[in-house]
Amino acid sequence: MGLSKRESRKRIHLRIRKKINGTANNPRLCVYRSNKGISCQLIDDRAGATICAASHKEVKSANKIDQAKAVGKLIAEKAGAKNIGNAVFDRGGFLYHGRIKALADAAREAGLNI
Repeated sequence: MGLSKRESRKRIHLRIRKKINGTANNPRLCVYRSNKGISCQLIDDRAGATICAASHKEVKSANKIDQAKAVGKLIAEKAGAKNIGNAVFDRGGFLYHGRIKALADAAREAGLNI
């Protein structure tokens, strides 16, 4: 019997995490997408700490793509306030299209170098 969608995503995420590592100056931008919304965090893996986070609960928007763009802009603004200009993108096992791509593009446009 094949893997469920959740198990498959977890396996892909672990494979990605073997290659991606965040530091204090170049943190990991980790994205999580659910049916209702999207959230992301900037994580320093060496210290094991979240630097800042943004969620769909902090923004108001009409549809999910606009919601993802607003969260991407918000995380870039929070990163800029903490003098972070670079990040490594961790798509969390999700395919890079739709809301994940919209969040990354909005973060880039707002000044975060991914």
